[in-house]
Parts: sequence; structure tokens; C-alpha cells
Amino acid sequence: MELERLLRSQGFGSRPECRALICSGQVSVGGIQCEDPYAQFDPEGFVFSIDGELWSYRKFAYLVLNKPAGFECSQKPRHHPSVYSLLPRPLLTRGVQAVGRLDEDTTGLLLLSDDGQFIHTYTSPKKKIAKVYDVSVKHPVDTLQLEALLSGVQLNDEPASVAATACEIRSQRVLRMTVTAGKYHLVKRMIAAAGNRVEALNRVAIGAFELPLSLAPGQWMWLQAADLERLSLPG
Repeated sequence: MELERLLRSQGFGSRPECRALICSGQVSVGGIQCEDPYAQFDPEGFVFSIDGELWSYRKFAYLVLNKPAGFECSQKPRHHPSVYSLLPRPLLTRGVQAVGRLDEDTTGLLLLSDDGQFIHTYTSPKKKIAKVYDVSVKHPVDTLQLEALLSGVQLNDEPASVAATACEIRSQRVLRMTVTAGKYHLVKRMIAAAGNRVEALNRVAIGAFELPLSLAPGQWMWLQAADLERLSLPG
């Protein structure tokens, strides 16, 4: 594939913009500056750098972001900055989207991708993907609340009760709760229906993939093949 086409597929602009990057000497391949926009390279395993920053060719982008509080999962945020402002421009240019949404005040594991099938899989309620949250609540948790969450609570405007697939008390006011249903404000509504109130909500896992402890709030990283496999496993 031509170098300028490779760069374009990775989000570095239109073909003329990528050609300009190459011709201006900003692109290196294997540590050697390449100023030929029509030079041919195999995309598989292709590594390049732009202005000294290293990139690898990826047919699709799969990312995890440790979402901080105070950010909206929207391209057009209303009241707070967008999570997309935390990503480099090439990822936005290639069309990376949040896989589902976390509320402005909810933190933790957020997937992003430009693979439409991947996004559909992890946002479809029919897939029943396990999502695990650490839930800080206002009042001490008792066994009755825990039993209610596991057996099912009745939510307003829902025909049937909704149950957590797993729930454990981590401390007096913290629960670790797993849900598979895809409903608006689900965890907050379930906790309220059980007689308590969410004070803070942090998503720590999807499937068997856990948010890396080394990933600080506001940071992102590429997902590797092993990470994608863990995402497909039950939580």
C-alpha cells in the first residue's frame, strides 16, 4: 500500500495532507526518513513515526480509557468537556467512538473503537455482556439490600424486575456489582430501588477484562489481542 494511503487510513488527514507530511520530512519508517508518498509498504506489522512519535498500523482501533469524572461521552458535550478531548487527533479523524456511555460523574473503564461490529456487540442488550462496577453508596449496606439486588428489584417503567448477576459487599458503604442488562442509569436506579443511593460509581471490568491499575484517570491505551479475548469472556 502507498505510504500516503497508509497514513490516511490511520487518521493523519486527507491524502493531500498525508502527502504534505511525507514530503516535508516528518515521516520515518524503520528510523529512516521517507519523503516518497508513493513508496509501497505491507500494512501488516507496519510501524512508522511522525515527528518522532511512534505509531503502528491497525486495521481497527480498539482502546480503553480510564474515564475521569467531569467528562461527557459525547461528540457535542453540553456542560462538561468531552472524553474525546483526551485522545490524539488521528484517533478522532479515523472515527473512534465510545462503546456505550458513562455518565458525566461515572468513572472508570470506557472502551472506544472505530469497528462498527465491535461497537454493536458491546452495546447490544441481547449480548448480555457483564459490566462490573464499584458502587459507593450513601447508607451502610445491609443483607436485605444485597438480597434484593441479587433477586431482582422493580424499576419504574420496567415490566419485569432487574437483578444483578453478582453483588458483594466490599466495605460498609461500597458494593462490587455486576450487571448484564443495558438500561439507562441502571446501577443508580437499582441501588435506589433497593433503598440506598449511589454516591460514586466506577466501572472496573467488562467481561473478564479489568481496567489496568497502571492506567491513570484520563489516560488511554491500545487493547491487545489478549485483552480482546478477555472482553469476550464472562465476567
